[in-house]
Amino acid sequence: MLLELRKLDHSDIEKVRAWRMLPEVSKYMYSDPDINKEDQEKWYHDISMDSTKKHWIIVYDEVDIGLLSITDIDIKNKKCNWAYYIADTSFRGKGIAGTIECNVYDNVFYSLEMNKLCCEVFSFNQKVIDIHKKFGCEIEGERKEHIIKNNVKYDIVEMAILKEKWEKIRNDYKYEKISFED
Repeated sequence: MLLELRKLDHSDIEKVRAWRMLPEVSKYMYSDPDINKEDQEKWYHDISMDSTKKHWIIVYDEVDIGLLSITDIDIKNKKCNWAYYIADTSFRGKGIAGTIECNVYDNVFYSLEMNKLCCEVFSFNQKVIDIHKKFGCEIEGERKEHIIKNNVKYDIVEMAILKEKWEKIRNDYKYEKISFED
C-alpha cells in the first residue's frame, strides 16, 4: 500500500466539493451537502488564511481518495481536532483508516507538539467510534441533539487521546509511516 498525504491546494477544490456532496460522505458531515462553487471558494480561502487549520488530500496508490484535516490547533493549550473521510468507497476496508489514525497521532504529538487530539463523531457512526477506540481514543462525552440536518437532531460523541496514552500504546501497532506534505 502506498499511502500519501498531499497538501490541499486550489486545484483540488472542485474535487473536494464533489466529494463533500456525495451522500456517503455528507451523511457524516455537519455541513449541508448542497455546496455551490462560490461557497467552496470561500471555504478554501478561509482555511488557507487560517493557521489553526491544515488540510491534506489522502492519496492511495496515486489515486486521490479523500480528505484529512487537523483544525482548531491551539498552541497555548496544546490541543487540536481532526477529521477525515475516504470519499471513494471502493477504498474503504483496506486498512487505510488505521494507518491514517496512527500517523495522525504521530504528526500531532511529535511534529505539532500537541498534548491532546480530539474528534467528534455522530453517535450513529459506530464503526468510526470503534476505530477510534481501537487506536486509543476515549469517549469524553456526548452532546445531545447537537447537530440538526434536514430537520433531524443528531447526538455527537466527543472523543480524544492524550499524548501520554499514545506513547504507552504506540508500539502495539504496526503501521506504514507516511509523511504530511507541508
